[in-house]
Amino acid sequence: MRTPFDDDKLHEECGVFGVYGHQDAATLTALGLHALQHRGQEACGIVTYDGDHFYAKHAFGLVDDTFSQAEVIAGLPGHLALGHNRYSTTGEPMFRNIQPLYADMGHGGFAVAHNGNLTNAHALRLDLVKRGSIFQSTSDTEVINHLVAVSREEAVENKLVEALNQIKGAYSVLAISEDKLIGVRDPYGIRPLVLGKIGDAYVLTSESCALDIIAADLVREIEPGEVVVIDHEGMRTFFPFEKKRHRFCIFEYVYFARPDSYVENRSVYEMRKRIGMELAKEAPCPQADIIVPVPDSGVPSAIGYAQQSRLPFELGIIRNHYVGRTFIEPSDSIRHLGVKLKHNANRSYIEGKVVVLVDDSIVRGTTSRKIVEMVRDAGAIEVHMRISSPPTSHSCFYGIDTPSTEELLAHKMSVEQIRDFIRADSLAYVSIDGLYRAVGEEKRSNQFPQFCDACFTGDYPVELTDHNDKRTGSRVTGLRTPVLKAEG
Repeated sequence: MRTPFDDDKLHEECGVFGVYGHQDAATLTALGLHALQHRGQEACGIVTYDGDHFYAKHAFGLVDDTFSQAEVIAGLPGHLALGHNRYSTTGEPMFRNIQPLYADMGHGGFAVAHNGNLTNAHALRLDLVKRGSIFQSTSDTEVINHLVAVSREEAVENKLVEALNQIKGAYSVLAISEDKLIGVRDPYGIRPLVLGKIGDAYVLTSESCALDIIAADLVREIEPGEVVVIDHEGMRTFFPFEKKRHRFCIFEYVYFARPDSYVENRSVYEMRKRIGMELAKEAPCPQADIIVPVPDSGVPSAIGYAQQSRLPFELGIIRNHYVGRTFIEPSDSIRHLGVKLKHNANRSYIEGKVVVLVDDSIVRGTTSRKIVEMVRDAGAIEVHMRISSPPTSHSCFYGIDTPSTEELLAHKMSVEQIRDFIRADSLAYVSIDGLYRAVGEEKRSNQFPQFCDACFTGDYPVELTDHNDKRTGSRVTGLRTPVLKAEG
């Protein structure tokens, strides 16, 4: 669960899970969403179809808070289900924004959920409102529903394709209509989507870890620009979009995906270890005594750093996993305790040592500063910080919850200035080429980058219509869209 002490981290937006052809579709979906909880903790929802009727349940909070209740699952009958974990990016939580978003349309019931961000949703919304559309939410996802509703295509999958052809952005979309599950990945393949099978049933979801929890087999990745349609006749796919150069989000490897997942046919855990090894090659610390991860995000990279450095790996910082439930709204009298509510130094392994701390990123720098101070207070002789990503200097507009560019420490400070701000003895980041080497590329191609790395380079592969449009009152380097909430 997100806490006030998580504001110095980047956050994923959402997770999606859909199943077709299983008598326990709602149960499988609840379990899948539980495995995808790291992708969104604000709210969750499930919509099912039993051949005659649609059923829905939406709730704030974690998946287990609602969908572990037998009576809730009993109220979601059917062989077809669609689920979503939500992590909104701006504004206050609103119940009507919780996905999947359901609507009765001329062709029947239709529910949609997506992971990502639609970068021209506000412009499309303005046009739809002028044409008479009435919106019920502030979610960019609802734009998809309205575009599907006005489409004159016959088949629902073609209606969805026509809608998505008008949309710019990064997305993995799942939708259900009467007896049909549809999955679509954007032409750049920025956000992940995988196909699995459990018996004769099909599953579409954000990450392979959601297949593991239900003992489903991973079949393959959904290709960029691919549309998958599953119904009583089986599965069929087609590629209706203009082909684009593949730009999968490289930060999925750095932080967002679960370590036990495979994305883009790569083990996330192995990629993180390899990033740590590259970091050790580029920024060794010969005087170090131990390598300590900042839990939990820094653990795999710290293991790789320690292995490459031939130095001991120790859990020199222990995380309290229950702080979210205990201190959801800390009072002013204890707020100064800050990071100690979530982390505590393991003094016996730190005292008298030269420590290398390994973390995945520095966003605003406030947490890194407190952790460095905590390790010093525990008796460390020196504290060196190593970061398993390049400096995060630009906001993400493709489905990651980041501060505005001006709030990012690396946008306004040099590495040395950041080192001074967090009060470390030294600070180093893995280079952009080192990151690419770790995930199997020789280096980053400046002409044709192999991944979306806009948060490090400012190279945005998809046009940011809303953020460049004067009607929204925002721009790329400023605050995110103030009118629409990015829900994916």
